[in-house]
Amino acid sequence: MAQRRANCINVLSDLSKQSTDLPPSLAAPLEYALASGGKLIRPILCYSAARAIGGDEPADSAAPALELIHTYSLIHDDLPAMDDDDLRRGRPTLHKAFDEATAILVGDGLQARAFELLADAPDLTAEQKVRMIKVLAEASGFNGMVGGQYVDIQSTGKALTLDELKAMHAMKTGALIRASVALGGIAAGATDAQLAALDTYAERIGLAFQVVDDVLDVEGDTATLGKTQGKDEAADKATYVKLLGLEGAKAEAQRLLDEALAALAEFGESADMLRELGRFIVERDR
Repeated sequence: MAQRRANCINVLSDLSKQSTDLPPSLAAPLEYALASGGKLIRPILCYSAARAIGGDEPADSAAPALELIHTYSLIHDDLPAMDDDDLRRGRPTLHKAFDEATAILVGDGLQARAFELLADAPDLTAEQKVRMIKVLAEASGFNGMVGGQYVDIQSTGKALTLDELKAMHAMKTGALIRASVALGGIAAGATDAQLAALDTYAERIGLAFQVVDDVLDVEGDTATLGKTQGKDEAADKATYVKLLGLEGAKAEAQRLLDEALAALAEFGESADMLRELGRFIVERDR
């Protein structure tokens, strides 16, 4: 897995170098965006899902594509018109380090490049590429991150029910996590039954990820988180902590983890990395 992670990092770090036609003034913010030191949870989920099926090498093109989509979404989420954040992964957000127009364009370019990576994947069949592009497009668009972000913005200052909150985060955060696991499964040739089990795992882990984010927004600190602590409360956003209380939110994260792990029972030891990632997502401090 360390080699797979290194491969993904190399693809990302080489992107600005490969784009030789870029104006120098655009290459710098592109390099800044891709060198932000993320945890690579989505690429590692992709590799781990492929390994659960039988081999992670086919995910070499899908994994960096997922991180490009994730990075684009963070760049746009941080913009003043969205969440208006000044700090991301311990550094000034892209629009602060450069400017808003540059941040928008870099995000747009990263999104396009992600689909180009999938289309050019050398070790995938045409059918696999089409399926994976469709899955990633849906997770990124109106039924996924875009729709979830819109609902989040429109819901600021409003009271949401628990079901409404879950639906919002299933799109905003959960959709790309589910796509990450699905792409790994598709790349490795998973059956429909295997993909269904992987999706149950991913759906639970995706929600748990957001529950833990809400807990950390209350209990964490800015230096450890690498982003502004207390931002959700200050913006009067609906959160699991607001609806369930701090201990209730922690219990919900644990419940979701237990259900995610149960969904992997049929895979045996080949899914141990997915199990480890699930526990990391719930137990992390940033």
